[in-house]
Amino acid sequence: MPRPSRKQAILEALANELELHPGDRITTAALARAVGVSEAALYRHFPSKARMFEGLIGFAEETVFARINQILDEEKHTQVRVARVIYLLLGFADRNPGITRILLGDALVGERERLHDRVQQFFERIDVQLRQILREAQLRNDATLRRSPEEAASLLTAFVEGRMQQFLRSRFAKPSLTAWDADWAVLSHGLFDPGQNAPS
Repeated sequence: MPRPSRKQAILEALANELELHPGDRITTAALARAVGVSEAALYRHFPSKARMFEGLIGFAEETVFARINQILDEEKHTQVRVARVIYLLLGFADRNPGITRILLGDALVGERERLHDRVQQFFERIDVQLRQILREAQLRNDATLRRSPEEAASLLTAFVEGRMQQFLRSRFAKPSLTAWDADWAVLSHGLFDPGQNAPS
């Protein structure tokens, strides 16, 4: 396999440092040591630590939303679409603890406001995507919602953020998907009329 570029290696090291030191701020000096370069070398690739964080947020956006589009192409049933999107989001968090710290703002304390705006937009995009899927249920006539698409999408987004927060609070000891089957049983029962079940 080709070796990662230096920029990619820096971002991977930053994500790893965030995972290994939950609750701590990561200094450029510590990051440079982890990468095996000087701080000056770091700044040749990224003009600031904020740009490094932006790089990881961009990775999250590209990965998650490309995969959501793939799910929507592959799956046409509303309940299965929603389940797969929520599972994707929680699985991404579990596989990328360092990036999860960024998305929840834990690693951004004292950082630039635009970074906080960017992660807020990430979750807003999730909410919009879920709303769209749920609105299409009426067109597909394959699911009856107990709540409006807006209310249901808001609840699902809050659930994702809540599970991610628990994962972070446990210092990554309790993955977000630990109780997935039970979680989805409760969520689907609360959101969808049982008269139209998802296909097995």
